[in-house]
Amino acid sequence: MKSPKLNLLEVSMIVVSLVIGMGIFRTPVNVARESTSIDMFFWVWAIGGLAALCGALTYAEIGSRYPVTGGYYKIFSHCYHPSIAFAINCIILVGNASSLAGVALIGSEYLTYAVFPDYDSPNLLNLLTATSTIIFFYGVNLLGLKASAKTLNALTFVKIGMVVLLIGALFTGDFAETGQNIAISTGDGGLTSLLKALGICLVAVSFTYGGYQQVINFGGEVKKAPKTLPRGIFIGIAFILILYMGINYTYYKVIGFEGLKEAESVAAILAGAIFGEKGFFIFSILLFLSVLAYVNVMLMSNPRVMYAMSDENILPSVFKRTNQKTNVMVISLTTFTALCMVTLFFARTFDTILNYIIFLDSIGMATSAATIFILRKKTAHLSKKDIYKIRWYPWVPLFFIASYVLAGASIAFTTPKAAIVSTIVFIVFFLLYFVLKRVRKPNS
Repeated sequence: MKSPKLNLLEVSMIVVSLVIGMGIFRTPVNVARESTSIDMFFWVWAIGGLAALCGALTYAEIGSRYPVTGGYYKIFSHCYHPSIAFAINCIILVGNASSLAGVALIGSEYLTYAVFPDYDSPNLLNLLTATSTIIFFYGVNLLGLKASAKTLNALTFVKIGMVVLLIGALFTGDFAETGQNIAISTGDGGLTSLLKALGICLVAVSFTYGGYQQVINFGGEVKKAPKTLPRGIFIGIAFILILYMGINYTYYKVIGFEGLKEAESVAAILAGAIFGEKGFFIFSILLFLSVLAYVNVMLMSNPRVMYAMSDENILPSVFKRTNQKTNVMVISLTTFTALCMVTLFFARTFDTILNYIIFLDSIGMATSAATIFILRKKTAHLSKKDIYKIRWYPWVPLFFIASYVLAGASIAFTTPKAAIVSTIVFIVFFLLYFVLKRVRKPNS
């Protein structure tokens, strides 16, 4: 591997691109439907943002104490056991591939509807557009990390500009009375009902805020990682929190709380209300561009997990093979892209697998954040000048872990099938580790 290349701006942009995807243009509807009041709606987003910030700070210290390429896998292996690392990272890779395919497909649907509203076979066109998008950014990432990072920066600025444009339009239009004339329910049922509603809301909110933890996969490729990595994560997640609160306030003021609950396409309705008939077309194009940034950054991040697993001799050594000129992990990148293509053709309903992804994510996030307690003991000898340390330890990581435990428990309570199936899948990958180890041992 070559020397680190990513600077503070690029790390911050990677955080923003990993987090801001399709979620913020869809999940507010789910949160509004489950919230017992408008106050709860905003409090859930604030709590989710605080949890994400706590998670960002936790992962910043983790990445600072253990800055390696493919860190998300290696940290599990270092702190727990390679079998747990293998199982969780296989789940993460499958989930990420499914998310990438689903997001690409949804973005293609927006583009198809805007550009070819009367096309006879929109599903086929959506599939071809999504496929072309993934193949295009596969080619971009083959050019090298710096090329994909520069492309990421440009697309991320488009995405940020789109959100800021929608928020800014609120102050130029006459929407003062829309949100105020809404009949707001207060909800009842005591603490149990409140926690149940909060947990269900956190499923969608956690998905919308999630993704930043993958930045530690770039730990070995960041300039002055002990300082740059935590700063980049903090700047990125703080900026996202401001944008999310702003866009949700815009939804409320323009559409109204009850209107938000019933909205089929909240982003399209908002764009149409602000910009008129052409609003949906313009927003659809911009939304598709924002999807491109998500596709690009996921293709950047996930092959590094495969590289780390190969470096640990769990996957065949071919997965850590890199191009000498571009330093690209060609086999890992190609394999993950192929996995995305397969899920694109078979996992066409993104919403139906959301609970499965978040339940598994709750396992991965809680256990990965908990490594901070182990790493602090194993790296106690490190100089304080060379690492980042969380303030208000251990309350910061504990709050983050608790938020994901609550979301996972809510899924297990409301959708037990998702919890059971997800647990079985995790166990299968866990056992597969020992099978692969036994097969590889005689060959070695």
